Amino acid sequence: MTNQEVAQELVRQFGDYVTDLDEPFGLLTLTTTREQIIPMLQYLKDHKTYKMSFLTDLTGVHYPDNAGQEFCVVYHVHSLVNNFRIRIKVFLSEADIHVPSATVLYSSANWMERETFDYFGILFDGHPNLTRILNMEEMDYHPMRKQYPLEDGTREDKIDALFGR
Repeated sequence: MTNQEVAQELVRQFGDYVTDLDEPFGLLTLTTTREQIIPMLQYLKDHKTYKMSFLTDLTGVHYPDNAGQEFCVVYHVHSLVNNFRIRIKVFLSEADIHVPSATVLYSSANWMERETFDYFGILFDGHPNLTRILNMEEMDYHPMRKQYPLEDGTREDKIDALFGR
């Protein structure tokens, strides 16, 4: 089983919903839509050869300068039988950051989706308990969004020359 074989099969099955095929560091990576992510994960999990039965990771990324695709949900799925991995990305606009929950396929998605919601504010529709997992419920922001300054401009105890500026 090669990256090319799996990529061709996914393109055959999902057509134009498979975009941005790439192989960084040998890992098959592709992009799909929020409407197709669950059918694609289901297909990979139930396929008689691929058997992608393990959701290794699910996380979010914030690209504030990428207009219309400011958020990305990244899924890493693994076939333990074939020792094969694939990365699938779903881009979302900041105005509509909803994506279906993968908990219907993978129980492990429960906590990963809660963490992604907690840090990025991405909403997983159909999640059984989408509440904060690491931060306090009272927080009205999501700390991993790149909308906060990296440095405190009010500090006077720093000398720029010591930091190579």
